[in-house]
Amino acid sequence: MSALNRLRRLLVPAAEGDGLVAAAPALPVREVFRRFWPYAKPYRRLLYITLVFVVLTPLVEAALIWMFKLVVDRVLVPKDFGPFWWIALAYLGLNLLDGLLGFADEYFSTWVGERFLLDLRTKLFAHLQNLSLEVFDRRRLGDMLSRLTGDIASIENLVLGGVVDAITFSLRIVVFTGVLLYLRWELALVSLVVAPLFWLAARHFSRLIKQASREKRRRSGSISAVAEESLGNAALVQAYNRQEHEVGRFHTEGQGAFAAQMASSRVRGLFSPLINMIELAGGLIVIGLGTWELSEGRLTLGGLLAFLTYLTQLYSPIRGLSRLTNTIYSASASAERVIEVLDEHPAVTEPEHARPLGGASGAVAFEGVSYRYGGAADDALHDVSFSAGPGEVVALVGASGAGKSTAAKLLLRFHDPTAGRVTLDGIDLRELSLRELRDNVAVVLQETLVFHATIRENIAYGRPGATDEEIEAAARAADAHGFILELPDGYETVIGQRGRRLSGGQRQRVAIARAMVRDAPVLLLDEPTTGLDAASSERVLEPMRRLMSGRTTIVISHNLLSVREATTIVLLEGGRVAERGTHDELVAAGGAYARLWRLHAPDIETTPAP
Repeated sequence: MSALNRLRRLLVPAAEGDGLVAAAPALPVREVFRRFWPYAKPYRRLLYITLVFVVLTPLVEAALIWMFKLVVDRVLVPKDFGPFWWIALAYLGLNLLDGLLGFADEYFSTWVGERFLLDLRTKLFAHLQNLSLEVFDRRRLGDMLSRLTGDIASIENLVLGGVVDAITFSLRIVVFTGVLLYLRWELALVSLVVAPLFWLAARHFSRLIKQASREKRRRSGSISAVAEESLGNAALVQAYNRQEHEVGRFHTEGQGAFAAQMASSRVRGLFSPLINMIELAGGLIVIGLGTWELSEGRLTLGGLLAFLTYLTQLYSPIRGLSRLTNTIYSASASAERVIEVLDEHPAVTEPEHARPLGGASGAVAFEGVSYRYGGAADDALHDVSFSAGPGEVVALVGASGAGKSTAAKLLLRFHDPTAGRVTLDGIDLRELSLRELRDNVAVVLQETLVFHATIRENIAYGRPGATDEEIEAAARAADAHGFILELPDGYETVIGQRGRRLSGGQRQRVAIARAMVRDAPVLLLDEPTTGLDAASSERVLEPMRRLMSGRTTIVISHNLLSVREATTIVLLEGGRVAERGTHDELVAAGGAYARLWRLHAPDIETTPAP
């Protein structure tokens, strides 16, 4: 018992560590199975076919062993070669049948299991796609990827593989127990005395194995998280010569995974020899009693040899059932991590009866809008009101943390206001379907997001199904067509992860082309020139003006030089509207905007705006 206590203590330090992902809530195996069994519904009919093979296989194997008994008793002992031929032919035919059943069982089981995993993994990925952004802000991406890949794969061992294996082992136990009772019921009852010991051993070790498995999966998530963070920021790591630090972080998490794996191995290392000793004890008892009965003439040599072979076949599924318990507990540790993600719900939900928007004109209004992030002491936005119609440009300006980006998130309905409402064409966004709302908004974000794909695919991402002519027209309007043609493969050039084969200005013009091809009535520009030098900023401003033409445009910017032409400028301070008006009006008023303007453009006359 002291050895097991040491194993328990070994798992405690493995659960601590800098940057370790949080443990998923523990659940009973019954609850885990109940959550995932409905996902197997499309494949249950095929499972029934698999069960046919499961039933036939032990019957064929029992017949094969019986052929061995016949060889000993009818050929070897009496030294009569006559029956050999029909026994050999029967043995050959049964082996072929056993091979066919094994192939069919393996093929169908694998097909059902892999289809189940494919569907479950796709459903989890679809669930992740619909979660609110705050979930991804709260959780580490590498850990989420680990749950989507490794943890999902373990669930099949619990839901499908576990069920099939349990039925398989149970049927084998029934078949071989029946044959043993038929051969010599007294010996069979003696051999079954040790069977409960298998179950007691499995029950004793299962809790430790589940605890160790939880830690292994948790550490796997931490390793993935560290690797994703470090490799995703490779330029920063190398620029600051932090390679050794990142290797150290990775090694620390790997060492934690090593400790958890070793703790698990110790548990399994104790479990396996214990099971073998139980099986050996049962076998020795049977051999002793069987030999005595053979000497008394109550059992033939072939019968004893067949009995021992059947006993081996009986103990194998009993041992398998005991190990299956540990496998199920191990799989449930992974399933808990998947359930934790599935139990995440988006902060915004689809309306029960969405109002049709039709062809939106694009009129946007914030009406007394307030919003507070979860756990925050103050509102990020408080009683904010402004409006913009087609052809108008509203610029939201102010210091970092003033609430500008929060307003953008509310417009896209990543969050819902805690007070007031945001409307599109006079309809509260909460009454519109998310798809219809976002179909009517084109976005150019502060961080120019592009995919590891061709330029054509990145532009067409704004409107799937866009023709080549529409894509090229959007690129021309975004002033991107020229540099695209200079690339090695033109529009078919793969731009690399995060567009690293392009400059910042080129990525921004691809993003503008993506927004143009979308042709939505509302345009949201979030710091569209951040990170660009003066020349690049000037290069993208003209195509951006073409993009804004005729649309309702909301611009978020720190750079006051880029918003002087806005129809209305709204200055936010601490989430509240401090000033509003045109550039000239706000400069003339001499307030907070005028002070900011003098900081941005000390050498430019304060009036008039261009």
